Amino acid sequence: MLGPRRQAVSPPAAVDLAHRCDGDGPPVLLLHGLFGSKRNWRGVAKALAPRHRACAPDLRNHGESPWTEAMDYAAMAADLDRLIGRHGLGPCAVLGHSMGGKAAMMLALTRPDRVGRLIVVDIAPARSPAESAARAAALADLPLAACDSRADADARLAEASPDPRVRGFLLQNLVRDAAGRLAWRVNLAALDRHADGLAGFPAIAGTYAGPTLFLGGGDSPYLRADHAPIIRRLFPNAEIDRLPDAGHWVHVDKPEAFVARVRRFLEARA
Repeated sequence: MLGPRRQAVSPPAAVDLAHRCDGDGPPVLLLHGLFGSKRNWRGVAKALAPRHRACAPDLRNHGESPWTEAMDYAAMAADLDRLIGRHGLGPCAVLGHSMGGKAAMMLALTRPDRVGRLIVVDIAPARSPAESAARAAALADLPLAACDSRADADARLAEASPDPRVRGFLLQNLVRDAAGRLAWRVNLAALDRHADGLAGFPAIAGTYAGPTLFLGGGDSPYLRADHAPIIRRLFPNAEIDRLPDAGHWVHVDKPEAFVARVRRFLEARA
């Protein structure tokens, strides 16, 4: 069971993204990763809100945003372009983690006029470790009809995903539909179909010359030293920094240090 049916949108049409904005000041978009949602950024948005208008959307096929057949970085960038234009947010700072970081890079490379500053969290413009396909398959194989609760689903998922923190993150996508049945609020079929494309990054001829920060976790394999040449080519004004003792979810592992580093970059003189 893959959740409630929603109207499909044919590519390359952009969709209106569900989003939440907090605070006032220069806008900053906060983009979640694969299997995430705008809720992942509540703590960061609250910390930034005194000085910034922090806006966190649900990317397509996630959260409360529309389900679509298309699921690639060009489509996600088009959605963000639409969001920024319709709500008068641009040019704005754009911060994206993992898949959201790749969507942010795609937006900056194709619509640099929309992006005042760019923060890419623990991802590179290159192929990423192939974990998403296995996770999508594990969720799709979970027999929701036989699960009475989230705890039951957690127990059944434990063999395929032994890390309880990862399971907790994935199971945030488990909701009850109008009939009270457990259902997924992510489009697992689309994520599985496009897993290979999401793990990669499109070949882009352009560059983004605006202020850019690549912020990785010191213990994470997603942003490596050998990524520096491609980063420098596409983002010639990029800083590359890491937070020690942090994994892929840098903002979760080191929330105070993460917010401090982001603030320092957002408020630096261009």
